Amino acid sequence: MSEAARADVAVPLLDVRDLVVHYPVKRDLAAAIHREPHKRVVAVDGVSLSVQHGEMLALIGESGCGKTSTAQAILRMIDPTSGTIEIGGLDITHLKSNDLRPIRKTMQMVYQDPYESLDPRFRVRRAIEEPLVIHDMAGTAEERERAIVHALQRVELVPADLFMNRYPHELSGGQRQRVAIAASLVLEPKLLLADEPVSMLDVSVRAGILSLLDRLRRDSDMGIVMITHDLSTAAHFADRIAVMYLGRIVEEGPAREVVGNPQHPYTRALMSVVPKRDPRHQADQQILQGETPNPTDVPTGCRFHPRCPVAEDRCKVTDPVLQTASQARSDEHLAACVLV
Repeated sequence: MSEAARADVAVPLLDVRDLVVHYPVKRDLAAAIHREPHKRVVAVDGVSLSVQHGEMLALIGESGCGKTSTAQAILRMIDPTSGTIEIGGLDITHLKSNDLRPIRKTMQMVYQDPYESLDPRFRVRRAIEEPLVIHDMAGTAEERERAIVHALQRVELVPADLFMNRYPHELSGGQRQRVAIAASLVLEPKLLLADEPVSMLDVSVRAGILSLLDRLRRDSDMGIVMITHDLSTAAHFADRIAVMYLGRIVEEGPAREVVGNPQHPYTRALMSVVPKRDPRHQADQQILQGETPNPTDVPTGCRFHPRCPVAEDRCKVTDPVLQTASQARSDEHLAACVLV
């Protein structure tokens, strides 16, 4: 292998370092009169992650923990407050719209709700064709036709002629999500971010969509960041898992290691409520007490300590960093907890 080829392999497809996203909160009239300080929602607070070519990373956490904000910042749909985002070694953190435009086609997003992500006025043909037109990749009518048919074949909607002229309301939920995926794939992206891609679908079709994503990334060497709160799904399909809580990654590592040997108390609580295959081996459920803290007022020390069942006094003042857990079976298994 040449030195250039080795360099390409060594550079991650996606490399995010110390990503921070804050949303300012507008003061009301009373707060302005009393000159109260401006508040901000801490959506993402120092997230670092990487994805290699052909790898699937599952980003897991409760609703409101910052998963979607992280994905939107990676795609530069929102501007990060600080941190760096690199795609294939290219820093896109501060690129202007014109410079960012040719890079956008290399990274696409699949949204949670296929009933909302597709325009009800567009036939399937136009929904898949639109990204080609936007990015000036339309070519001739014959080339567009071939690209649309190929995209539908990749998502297993065959024969393509049966689907190309249908409207979204003429499709099932699983078929709509496959069309949404086809509209992303038609640009041949290198990175795909899937935000809860199966949560709106029937259980009977979820496995088909997830297996499709798994096959696509293996066949095309495409990297995938899958946002989900289903640990069992992540364990089966993902290579690595990153667990988020209140804007920060609290545990990360190989998927089977994180699920089979969780180290952070938050991950253990999530795992305790996952149904086991054998009903005789059900573990005691750890039900977290209280609500997730207000992201405008993040607790001092470990942000999980107000709900942690094993918190100590030092947890209130020590803000732990990700490091190899003492009971981990892999050096890549990291946890942010002073107790592990």
